[in-house]
Amino acid sequence: MDLFEKCAKAVEFESGLKQSGHYFFFRQLESGQDAEVVVDGKRVIMIGSNNYLGLTSHPRVKEAAIRAIEKYGTGCAGSRFLNGNLDIHEELERKLAGFLRKEAAAVFATGYQTNLGVISALVDRHDVAIIDRSDHASIYDGCRLSLGKVQRFRHNDMDDLEKILEATRGQGQLIIVDGIFSMEGDIVDLPNIVKLAKAYGAKIMVDDAHGAGVLGAGGRGTVEYFGLENEVDLIMGTHSKSLAAIGGYVAGRADVISWIRHIARSMMFSASLPPALVATVSTALDIIDEEPELRERLWRNTHKMLRGYKKLGFDTGMSETPIIPVLIKDTMKTYEMCRLLFENGVFVNAVISPAVPQGQELLRTSFMSTHTEEQLDKVLAAFEKAGKQVGVI
Repeated sequence: MDLFEKCAKAVEFESGLKQSGHYFFFRQLESGQDAEVVVDGKRVIMIGSNNYLGLTSHPRVKEAAIRAIEKYGTGCAGSRFLNGNLDIHEELERKLAGFLRKEAAAVFATGYQTNLGVISALVDRHDVAIIDRSDHASIYDGCRLSLGKVQRFRHNDMDDLEKILEATRGQGQLIIVDGIFSMEGDIVDLPNIVKLAKAYGAKIMVDDAHGAGVLGAGGRGTVEYFGLENEVDLIMGTHSKSLAAIGGYVAGRADVISWIRHIARSMMFSASLPPALVATVSTALDIIDEEPELRERLWRNTHKMLRGYKKLGFDTGMSETPIIPVLIKDTMKTYEMCRLLFENGVFVNAVISPAVPQGQELLRTSFMSTHTEEQLDKVLAAFEKAGKQVGVI
């Protein structure tokens, strides 16, 4: 059997999509991640970005990155475990711990590496990771790298979670859930998870990649939103959404964070976060604290789009956040909608199986505080036009 045979078949499929105008992956952007972007020379409204607060273009953020490069250079040339641990890494960890109201924090080079490192470091042979079926792929992969067992419960289904907790009673139990689910756009039922975790002695880890900067009175995320900061053991997040960079973090009890720093392979064997990105995240945290109006605008835009889609007759599932899926439930219609929307000046992400179950194909839309009323009205007009052409409304 030829090891590379599958690759040739995949290229053939890709070529077919390109020829029909339905290939919407690895699109080349020629501008920053703003409310409008340039793709293949065409200016379009961006509703496929996780830049919720628009901080990737904030003047203070860019200035901080430039100053960090001038002082520290462009990279650290090694892992934090050995030669790549800068003073600003540790300053950022203290700031993140304070922001999230935890004893300590650890910063990783990516959010994906954070989940790989944290879960594999904590879940051992006699332990079990208990995860929501809709958790992010990095959680699944972190579980695969761990030595423990993995149990999945139906999405936000507390009865199913309790059955698993009962069946695994006596083992070290770590419940791992997204704060905001990245495809559905709904929020985890954290209050009931906390109740169950207390009853069974389980620990809780919340992946708040999409919640930080978005939820909570101070933008601290899902845990603050529910007022459960003293009840959740670990808060994980990424820098690549509201924090305007790349990287990841985990915050929790000091001894647990120390264990992770010394055991997590994805920290030990990866180069450390470059200085410019450390400075970017630190400044983004300041802006989240000092400019709550960004979050207020984000939520005004979110509510406008949720109402607008529903008025047009689109199915937005369970969404209640700036992530708003538009369910098309057919692969080719999803691709065709994506094509027509781009023709009408809107960049959107097509999501099909296996990223979502078959029959749940969707357009993943997400909104920013920097979108204007005029831009959002244009988006709704484009959706109405494309939806009628494809026959989904």
